[in-house]
Amino acid sequence: MLGESLVQYVYLLSAALFVLSLKWMGQVKTSRRGNWAGTIAMVLAIIGTLVSFDVRGWGWISLALIVGSLVGAPMAIWMPMTAVPQRTALSHAFGGLAAGLVGAAEYYTQAPNIDTFTMGALATEMLLGFLTFTGSLMAFGKLQEIIPTRPIIYPFRNVVSIGVLAAAVLMGVYLTINPEASTLLPLFIAAALAFGILLILPIGGADMPTVIAILNSYAGLSSSAMGFVLNNKLLIIAGALDGSSGLILSILMCKAMNRSFTNVLFAGVGTVQAGAGAGASPTGKTVQGYTVEDAATIFDGAKLVVVAPGYGMAVAQAQHAVKELSNVLAARGTDVKFAIHPVAGRMPGHMNVLLAEADVPYDQLWEMEKVNPLFPEAEVAIVVGANDVTNPAARTKTDSPLYGMPILDVDKARTVIFIKRSMNPGFAGIDNELFYLDKTMMVFGDAKKVITELAAAIKAS
Repeated sequence: MLGESLVQYVYLLSAALFVLSLKWMGQVKTSRRGNWAGTIAMVLAIIGTLVSFDVRGWGWISLALIVGSLVGAPMAIWMPMTAVPQRTALSHAFGGLAAGLVGAAEYYTQAPNIDTFTMGALATEMLLGFLTFTGSLMAFGKLQEIIPTRPIIYPFRNVVSIGVLAAAVLMGVYLTINPEASTLLPLFIAAALAFGILLILPIGGADMPTVIAILNSYAGLSSSAMGFVLNNKLLIIAGALDGSSGLILSILMCKAMNRSFTNVLFAGVGTVQAGAGAGASPTGKTVQGYTVEDAATIFDGAKLVVVAPGYGMAVAQAQHAVKELSNVLAARGTDVKFAIHPVAGRMPGHMNVLLAEADVPYDQLWEMEKVNPLFPEAEVAIVVGANDVTNPAARTKTDSPLYGMPILDVDKARTVIFIKRSMNPGFAGIDNELFYLDKTMMVFGDAKKVITELAAAIKAS
């Protein structure tokens, strides 16, 4: 067994690497380094923990490592990059379940001889862990479209949700004061599990990126509470880093959408307006559809083209086709930039990951604040399945659920090519005014097919 002091040095190095990992992953150019730093930090944390305790169940630990590897490795290797949000949700679910189960095991091991501080930490750990488990599974189900992605609205839903949470908190407080009340623990766990489900039901797909960040925060805080129970300083630090970074990210995303936490969690944004459906807009308006050949003609002499990717690009797995299109345009002397909205896709950084997979150079990825002033200079803006984040209603319609959300100013380009499968609304469930502008050319079809044909048509012209 390593000496205690050596273990503490390993923990210190691991904690430093976790902090550096967060710093490096904040920038696209250093994100790979940050990923490696986080991986090494986790390996050091596991090694330090295993050698610092008097482990008596190496067989069970080995079995758990094998089972975990058999589940995790295929997810990491074969799950497509377009499914990163689903994979993240599942990871949060497993993390929350692990924290909750460890908390329950510690309770039954120590009860009734548990001091108030430890029982309070256990109650916090189990509450956050179990609600993160069911909440993350629900998020996975919505992202994978196993359950409806639209908000599931029912009467008094907020009263029911807050009532279940209040019941769980009260039972947690009672257990903290009276740890011998073991019959209450199953009800406490059931309430936490139920709240996780109720929390996600009325939230639509548009808000899943923010919800994933919030659940990430819950999982981190649960782990930090577990660190107090197990007297593991590294777990306290790592959990606090996870919880605080998830909270900060969710706050930044709410600001990016000009919405509050309560609006995201309880407003039910994303309910489809009456009249919406395939082939028809919610307002009954019609648009002019264009062919790929029509669209190809407007690139003659273009000096600046801005591509605005969204979830539609991820669904069609069109990132490589978009890269090929940018290569064709660059060969004609056109400057191509990619406009990245902070909440485009279904999780933070979703578009960056997909475009990086297609080897799009980092210097072509421009964040919203930086690229918006360039749109008036762009001859063409190509929107690839980015609906809500390009909707001008966010600036003008005070009754719109998008009102106030900063958007990509694609409508200020001289011509807009909007590639979309149908007239169905985006996650917010409202019509996009961009479709009806005179300067907008709607090209309907699968994004990968349309962009591939567009690149070929431009190349041949």
